[in-house]
Amino acid sequence: MPSRNHLDKIGRRKKKKWTEEAMERALVEVKSGRCTVRQAAKDFGVPKSSLGDRVSGRVTPGSRSGPAQLITAADEELLVEFSLYMSKHGFPLTKQQLVSFASSIYKRQHRRVAFSKLGQTWWLNFRKRQEKNISIQPADSVVRGRTVCVRKEAVDHFFHLLNNVMDTHGLRDKPHHIFNCNETGFQLGRKRVNLPKSASLGYKAAPGSRDHISILACFSATGNDIPPYIIYSKAYPGGVCYKTQGPPNALYGWSDSGCINSDLFKKWFLKHFLVHVGKERPLLLIFDGHKSPVNLEVVEAARNEDVILLCLPSHCSHILQPLDTGLFVLLKQRFAALIGDGCATDTHFAVSKKEFSGVFKETYQVAKEEEGVQIVREGFRKCGIYPLNHFAISDGNLMPSHNMGPVAGPTLSTAAQVLHTVGDLTGAEPTS
Repeated sequence: MPSRNHLDKIGRRKKKKWTEEAMERALVEVKSGRCTVRQAAKDFGVPKSSLGDRVSGRVTPGSRSGPAQLITAADEELLVEFSLYMSKHGFPLTKQQLVSFASSIYKRQHRRVAFSKLGQTWWLNFRKRQEKNISIQPADSVVRGRTVCVRKEAVDHFFHLLNNVMDTHGLRDKPHHIFNCNETGFQLGRKRVNLPKSASLGYKAAPGSRDHISILACFSATGNDIPPYIIYSKAYPGGVCYKTQGPPNALYGWSDSGCINSDLFKKWFLKHFLVHVGKERPLLLIFDGHKSPVNLEVVEAARNEDVILLCLPSHCSHILQPLDTGLFVLLKQRFAALIGDGCATDTHFAVSKKEFSGVFKETYQVAKEEEGVQIVREGFRKCGIYPLNHFAISDGNLMPSHNMGPVAGPTLSTAAQVLHTVGDLTGAEPTS
């Protein structure tokens, strides 16, 4: 992989001293038979070899010199516009994310290629070509992890974005157009047994006996739901009973971790959310940007379908995520009550992987009852999302800006830097 110094040396090489107009005029003279390649190159001040290549057809007139660009200029402009859209919706891209999205474009153009050629060289050249459109800034120096106090600037910025989105798209009085999707986890284990004290102090699960299952839930500010997305770890349970016994119209998937990832989120958004959400537009979908499940296909589909994606600030979901503020607690309490496990903790439950969907079907009914609907609505109100109310977040949960200092430790590397577009830094609105 070439270093930055190597690329800088390439950039300092002697630039061509001839213009395309001079080359075109020389080409016309040669093709008309009025002069030879040597004479035309001398008269118009262009390289003889370059003119000869164009005369012979080895090089197309007007083409750029050097190797072909890995993604086209039009797609590169789309990538910059995409970066602007993400920055304006609370999700500025990191270098790795932008290269990943560029790789997705490259693979769509080269479907037979097993891997992407985009790497450090492409990234540095892209930055050079787009230096007027993008800017690299270090990521905010905040203490990672969910803390009692969160940054006031992050919350203020989120409500600024939310206010602009609601005013621009006329959503202030349309709670049925405002959705929040969020993931919660259930850690499953073997059922507990009571043993004599002389034999054992209690049941201890064997290593690897636990399965993690995630639920991606989505509700509107009116309390209406999109059927849940149940994500198993490592593989589906045996047989098909998990589908027949689960909640009506639920979607199922699996990942190694049992948590949402970009591929699963794309499947949910394209084949589930857009199918069940109806045809009313525009829609606002608010979700946690911490795990960054969004990919290029999701954003393109959202823009085509007039769905505004808005990311919550990282590590602020416990005060800004409506479903975190009440509904998920209610679901886990109902789940524990149904399996008769009064000792169940917040995330550990004594039920098998095969039994989960059937128990969760009964659990999920609470979300459709009056109690569950009211809790969902109250969650949107507590978070200040609907009705829109910045002052719903207590100042006691916010850390003032003057208390924020840089985190002790090494300087952030390029890999941790965040990509912003110049349009984002100047407050420009994204193009539709």
